[in-house]
Amino acid sequence: MTPATLAFMLTFLAGISTGIGSFIAFLSKQQNIRFLSTALGFSAGVMIYVSLVELLPESKELLLIPFGTGMGVWIALLSFFGGIAFIALIDFLVPNDENPHHLYHQIEDEKTAQALRRSKRLYKVGFMTALAITIHNFPEGFATFISTLQNPSVGFSIALAIAIHNIPEGIAVSVPIYFATQSKKKAFWFSFASGLSEPFGALLGYFLLSPFLGDALLGIVFAFVAGIMVFIALDELLPAARDYGEHALSIYGLIAGMLLIAVTLALFS
Repeated sequence: MTPATLAFMLTFLAGISTGIGSFIAFLSKQQNIRFLSTALGFSAGVMIYVSLVELLPESKELLLIPFGTGMGVWIALLSFFGGIAFIALIDFLVPNDENPHHLYHQIEDEKTAQALRRSKRLYKVGFMTALAITIHNFPEGFATFISTLQNPSVGFSIALAIAIHNIPEGIAVSVPIYFATQSKKKAFWFSFASGLSEPFGALLGYFLLSPFLGDALLGIVFAFVAGIMVFIALDELLPAARDYGEHALSIYGLIAGMLLIAVTLALFS
């Protein structure tokens, strides 16, 4: 299996995990919120650890080669905070009522879900949620693909974190579509399709940037990706984990995610 094939497979599997969220939405009971809270914390721990311990230091090492010590560090830092600014802008441009992480909290409340079901706009809300998730997932797919090409163990860690992150996003898409149409099949396909933006983003980014890949570009991309991951973990995953469950569960999940990835990276380094 070529590195590019492995990278695409991991990206594809991470993306379609939104479909898992659909099944959970159809089968789960209220107590499963505890599991989702822990899983969200776990995903945040994976993203934070990989970004700060693996991606950002590797970015600095790569950038030292073409730019030297001083300039290389500054470019890495600018790229890191540029990634944060980029994903923060995307998050800002998505209205709160259509942001999947806000909507998920609303639809988990039974009374709110019933009110949404009666609304003629519910189908549109579900569609816009899918669109918002597509926007969020596009850079994640490129992050997973490029990281796997450079270091398969890091790419696997990122794919695992994104896959867990995508499960509640799948719920956020499928539930309003299901309440609007009463069709589990349609709700599933909306959710599944929103996850396909991950491999699409990977392929598009790779074919556009592959002629320019080198130490400089890889270093910038790694730091940029690290910024994206940290923002997602702090702005979306951890707040969601606390909102949907007990505070302790999100922290336990966070620590477990860091520990698992630390051990995994140590074993494969």
